[in-house]
Amino acid sequence: MTAKKCTAVLFVAEIEPVVAFWERLGFAKTVEVPHGDKLGFVMLQNGPVELMYQTYASGEGDIAAMAADFRRGPTFLYLEVENLEEPLAALKDTPKAFDTRTTFYGSREFGVRDPGGHYVTFAQMAAASGGN
Repeated sequence: MTAKKCTAVLFVAEIEPVVAFWERLGFAKTVEVPHGDKLGFVMLQNGPVELMYQTYASGEGDIAAMAADFRRGPTFLYLEVENLEEPLAALKDTPKAFDTRTTFYGSREFGVRDPGGHYVTFAQMAAASGGN
Protein backbone atom coordinates (compact mmCIF):
# COMPACT_ATOMS: atom_id res chain seq x y z
CA MET A 1 0.00 0.00 0.00
CA THR A 2 1.05 3.57 -0.71
CA ALA A 3 -0.87 6.06 1.39
CA LYS A 4 -1.74 9.30 -0.38
CA LYS A 5 -3.74 11.25 2.18
CA CYS A 6 -5.52 10.95 5.52
CA THR A 7 -8.24 13.36 6.60
CA ALA A 8 -10.08 13.34 9.92
CA VAL A 9 -13.89 13.22 9.76
CA LEU A 10 -15.32 14.66 12.96
CA PHE A 11 -18.97 14.13 13.89
CA VAL A 12 -20.92 16.95 15.54
CA ALA A 13 -24.48 17.98 16.34
CA GLU A 14 -24.21 21.00 14.03
CA ILE A 15 -21.58 22.22 11.63
CA GLU A 16 -22.09 25.98 11.42
CA PRO A 17 -20.35 26.79 14.76
CA VAL A 18 -17.27 24.73 13.86
CA VAL A 19 -16.99 26.44 10.47
CA ALA A 20 -16.87 29.83 12.20
CA PHE A 21 -14.25 28.46 14.64
CA TRP A 22 -11.93 27.22 11.89
CA GLU A 23 -12.45 30.27 9.68
CA ARG A 24 -10.97 32.36 12.53
CA LEU A 25 -7.83 30.24 12.05
CA GLY A 26 -7.56 30.79 8.30
CA PHE A 27 -9.38 27.66 7.12
CA ALA A 28 -11.73 27.91 4.15
CA LYS A 29 -14.68 25.75 3.15
CA THR A 30 -13.83 23.72 0.05
CA VAL A 31 -16.96 21.54 0.03
CA GLU A 32 -20.31 21.87 1.75
CA VAL A 33 -23.28 19.54 1.56
CA PRO A 34 -26.68 20.59 2.90
CA HIS A 35 -28.81 18.34 5.08
CA GLY A 36 -32.28 19.80 5.41
CA ASP A 37 -32.00 23.54 6.06
CA LYS A 38 -28.48 23.32 7.55
CA LEU A 39 -25.12 21.89 6.60
CA GLY A 40 -24.73 18.12 6.89
CA PHE A 41 -21.10 17.92 5.79
CA VAL A 42 -18.22 20.31 5.20
CA MET A 43 -14.57 20.13 4.17
CA LEU A 44 -12.22 22.80 5.47
CA GLN A 45 -8.65 23.46 4.34
CA ASN A 46 -5.67 25.59 5.29
CA GLY A 47 -2.62 24.80 3.18
CA PRO A 48 -2.03 21.04 3.30
CA VAL A 49 -4.27 20.55 6.37
CA GLU A 50 -7.79 19.33 5.68
CA LEU A 51 -10.65 18.53 8.05
CA MET A 52 -14.09 17.13 7.43
CA TYR A 53 -17.10 17.58 9.70
CA GLN A 54 -20.37 15.70 9.38
CA THR A 55 -23.49 15.96 11.49
CA TYR A 56 -24.70 12.97 13.48
CA ALA A 57 -27.98 13.09 11.56
CA SER A 58 -26.25 13.10 8.18
CA GLY A 59 -23.92 10.26 9.16
CA GLU A 60 -26.77 8.20 10.55
CA GLY A 61 -28.58 8.67 7.23
CA ASP A 62 -25.48 7.55 5.31
CA ILE A 63 -24.48 4.53 7.39
CA ALA A 64 -27.19 3.60 9.88
CA ALA A 65 -25.22 0.57 11.15
CA MET A 66 -22.56 2.94 12.58
CA ALA A 67 -24.97 5.48 14.11
CA ALA A 68 -24.01 4.80 17.73
CA ASP A 69 -20.31 5.07 16.93
CA PHE A 70 -20.65 8.58 15.49
CA ARG A 71 -21.53 9.90 18.95
CA ARG A 72 -18.71 8.23 20.91
CA GLY A 73 -16.10 11.02 20.56
CA PRO A 74 -14.49 13.31 21.27
CA THR A 75 -11.59 13.27 18.87
CA PHE A 76 -8.21 14.77 19.74
CA LEU A 77 -6.34 16.65 17.02
CA TYR A 78 -2.70 17.79 17.20
CA LEU A 79 -2.06 20.67 14.81
CA GLU A 80 1.51 21.88 14.31
CA VAL A 81 1.73 25.56 13.36
CA GLU A 82 4.58 27.87 12.37
CA ASN A 83 3.74 30.56 14.91
CA LEU A 84 1.77 29.72 18.06
CA GLU A 85 0.96 33.40 18.63
CA GLU A 86 -1.45 33.37 15.65
CA PRO A 87 -3.92 30.76 16.99
CA LEU A 88 -3.47 32.19 20.51
CA ALA A 89 -4.61 35.59 19.21
CA ALA A 90 -7.42 34.17 17.05
CA LEU A 91 -8.77 32.13 19.97
CA LYS A 92 -8.06 34.59 22.79
CA ASP A 93 -11.72 34.50 23.92
CA THR A 94 -12.01 30.71 23.65
CA PRO A 95 -11.70 28.82 26.95
CA LYS A 96 -8.54 26.74 27.05
CA ALA A 97 -8.61 22.99 27.66
CA PHE A 98 -5.04 23.51 28.88
CA ASP A 99 -2.87 26.61 29.03
CA THR A 100 0.29 27.27 27.05
CA ARG A 101 3.09 24.97 28.08
CA THR A 102 6.44 23.72 26.82
CA THR A 103 6.78 19.95 26.59
CA PHE A 104 9.78 17.72 27.16
CA TYR A 105 9.98 17.15 23.39
CA GLY A 106 10.37 20.87 22.68
CA SER A 107 6.85 21.82 21.65
CA ARG A 108 5.18 24.99 22.90
CA GLU A 109 1.46 24.28 22.83
CA PHE A 110 -2.04 24.95 24.16
CA GLY A 111 -5.38 23.20 23.76
CA VAL A 112 -9.02 24.14 23.22
CA ARG A 113 -12.30 22.40 22.53
CA ASP A 114 -13.95 23.26 19.23
CA PRO A 115 -17.66 24.11 19.29
CA GLY A 116 -18.47 20.49 18.41
CA GLY A 117 -16.70 19.17 21.52
CA HIS A 118 -13.49 17.90 19.90
CA TYR A 119 -10.09 18.80 21.37
CA VAL A 120 -7.44 20.62 19.35
CA THR A 121 -3.86 21.05 20.49
CA PHE A 122 -1.97 23.80 18.65
CA ALA A 123 1.79 23.28 18.76
CA GLN A 124 4.88 25.13 17.62
CA MET A 125 8.04 23.05 17.63
CA ALA A 126 11.20 24.62 18.99
CA ALA A 127 13.68 25.66 16.34
CA ALA A 128 16.35 23.03 15.88
CA SER A 129 19.62 24.22 17.28
CA GLY A 130 22.05 24.49 14.43
CA GLY A 131 25.64 23.66 14.79
CA ASN A 132 28.38 23.16 12.28
